[in-house]
Amino acid sequence: MTEHRPRGMYFEEFQVGQQIVTAGRTITEADIAAFAGLSGDFNQLHTDAEFAKTTPFGRRIAHGLLVTSIASGLAAQTGILEGTTIAFREISEWKFSKPVFIGDTVHVVLEVTGLKPARRLGGGVVSIKVDVRNQHEESVMRGVWAVIMASRPA
Repeated sequence: MTEHRPRGMYFEEFQVGQQIVTAGRTITEADIAAFAGLSGDFNQLHTDAEFAKTTPFGRRIAHGLLVTSIASGLAAQTGILEGTTIAFREISEWKFSKPVFIGDTVHVVLEVTGLKPARRLGGGVVSIKVDVRNQHEESVMRGVWAVIMASRPA
């Protein structure tokens, strides 16, 4: 019988200071419409082009939580969390610093900032500084994620 190793990294494989940069993803009008429908957040700032013209942004912006979700997906696509994540535990120090517009392309810079063994959970907590950047390398949101990762099998 063939044993398959998960693609993701085990707790013991992470190192403080390790940095991973994700691929980019362009935010579309369809993303905003789908997220509004899914979340129920039809705020005019996101869904009404004429209203959005009257705001300080001058045009529609993506939901902050939509971009946070996309950042999570981009992190997952790197493969480091695949099959070895026990739980996404916490988001802290989260700041939304710049708007994300339709047509902007975002990517994520992940940096491991802490490791805390949690043997009773079968792994440990990996603290990851998350910096979501647009196509101009401007930080649009940032904070810290705590993810419980499985330990390497004995």
